Amino acid sequence: MQTESYVIKQRIDKTSLWKNSQPILGRMDMELTERCNNNCLHCCINLPANDLKAKNKELSTEEIKQILKEAVSLGCMSVKFTGGEPLLREDFKDLYIFARKLGLKVLIFTNATLITRHLAELFVTMPPLEKIEISVYGMRKSSYEAVTRSAGSFKAAWRGIKLLLKKKIPFVVKGALLPHNKDEIGEFEKWAKIISWMDNRPPSYSMFFDLRCRRDGSKNELIKKCRLRPEEGLRILARKKEEYIKEMKEFCSKFMRPPGDKLFSCGSGCGGGCVDAYGMFQPCLMLRHPDTVYNLKKGYLKEALTNFFPKIREIKAVNPDYLTRCVNCFLKGLCEQCPAKSWAEHGTLDTPVDYLCEIAHTQARFLGLVKGNEKAWEVDDWRERIREFAGGDN
Repeated sequence: MQTESYVIKQRIDKTSLWKNSQPILGRMDMELTERCNNNCLHCCINLPANDLKAKNKELSTEEIKQILKEAVSLGCMSVKFTGGEPLLREDFKDLYIFARKLGLKVLIFTNATLITRHLAELFVTMPPLEKIEISVYGMRKSSYEAVTRSAGSFKAAWRGIKLLLKKKIPFVVKGALLPHNKDEIGEFEKWAKIISWMDNRPPSYSMFFDLRCRRDGSKNELIKKCRLRPEEGLRILARKKEEYIKEMKEFCSKFMRPPGDKLFSCGSGCGGGCVDAYGMFQPCLMLRHPDTVYNLKKGYLKEALTNFFPKIREIKAVNPDYLTRCVNCFLKGLCEQCPAKSWAEHGTLDTPVDYLCEIAHTQARFLGLVKGNEKAWEVDDWRERIREFAGGDN
């Protein structure tokens, strides 16, 4: 007599955990604090580490745990702890263990200065299951601390990095290119190759820095001075010309087209979201516009995801300049224009950001997608141009 097998073996990479449905919340970012022990020139978020007013407003340990529990109940499988510097939280270890015991993968964004031997041992015994992401601001003390404006930060960061290497805790590094360190890019990439978890890929870089999304204080002028000119950024992006063009051919064939008049053409608020340090749930961590944030102290993740966020995503542009330019511009894939950027720059959701526009056009001119002083929103044959550039059907 033939017996039926009670166990069916399947490859995990060939199996859909959710079958024909998706969880309400698949991933979540948590900004544990806006405070940081560094004071980086270019940072659009950080507050001083000893800012008691900010600290007293932050979510409590129990409030964060309740949010994490609800997130898991909605299907969330991964959480990103970010800041500011998330390791500044005195309860970081407690929150990390709690998240891991819930079954969450934990991605940590850190400057590595506060990684201690004890914390490294915790990551060994209870791995985060995601590679830690470390921002590196220079390969020598002079450049590093010119960016962080924090004495001792260079030594502390490299001590933390060496601990992770010694304990074989997976991590990757990324850079921020500023006038103080941009000449070290070759040295940085050569060093990054020794990190096995980088998979021999170059680090990612930020160089077209965002302004303060809280729209407070006077730091924006300093941030603007740190931004690379579009031409400088292009030289870095295309420093390996053949690789860059090959990558852009594939990218353009998939993502280059006018976005239409809906402001949210990205995935913000779809199956994910970001909780700020004070309990506001946002489609995107950079989008702090009061009409686009949901107060979790008065409601729930589920309500935000199923009711509030969908309404936000239906918002359409009304700014005449945006309707003339951005709605008709096929460079959307190259341009980072979005409600969050508009909010930081102008205090609106739909005002074009000229800096981002010039970055996109500088790349497009290099790739031959626009010519001379041509504006992409005035180009009628953009489909043919992309098809010709990509070398096949679009």
